[in-house]
Amino acid sequence: MERAAVFDVDGTLVDTNHLHVTAWWEAFRQAGHQVPMHAVHRAVGLPSSDLVAHLLGEDRDTGRDEELSAAHKALYGQYFDRLPALPDAGRLLKRLHRDGWAVVLATSAGGAELSALRRAIDADEAITATASADDVERGKPAPEPVEHALELAGVPAARAVFVGDTVWDMRAGSRAGVRCVGVLCGGIPRADLEEAGAEAVYDGPAHLLASLADSPLA
Repeated sequence: MERAAVFDVDGTLVDTNHLHVTAWWEAFRQAGHQVPMHAVHRAVGLPSSDLVAHLLGEDRDTGRDEELSAAHKALYGQYFDRLPALPDAGRLLKRLHRDGWAVVLATSAGGAELSALRRAIDADEAITATASADDVERGKPAPEPVEHALELAGVPAARAVFVGDTVWDMRAGSRAGVRCVGVLCGGIPRADLEEAGAEAVYDGPAHLLASLADSPLA
């Protein structure tokens, strides 16, 4: 039976979390909101609408949500030509593909942003499918993105592992019934990832690749 290795992208395979923090911080600043960068960092990984609600609260002017999201998108888009893949991210996906895993990306990115991320990873031949937030009604930490990734791979949850860098990833994977692996390269502490459902935690793609034989992806 096929096996699926499902990967978050931002902060897991590509070193973009702090670029997102800077872009969101500036978008909020331009709109007159003072949101601490550390708070933005903890919210990265949520869909845009959920991130805004999480940081500004339910009593905000929701009519400006799309404006904030558009500002973040425009600011972050300035980096598309130089997004840095994390060390060995592409090699990890290619190795798993050779080992018989169906590699699926589960990301909130789409369009030009997703294309830029895939160019950075440089492992298209190893990627079976991509599950975008545009394909589901609710993004992480809801299980739908991971469940959709499993549908694309044609693999049951019991035969899948989800790799991510945020508590939202771990919660989504746990709710979808898959084994969860955390990585520290997104900047979230090990204890937080483990509390949210990570079965194992690695420094990043290079560490996971070097440790495959003893990992949930063995």
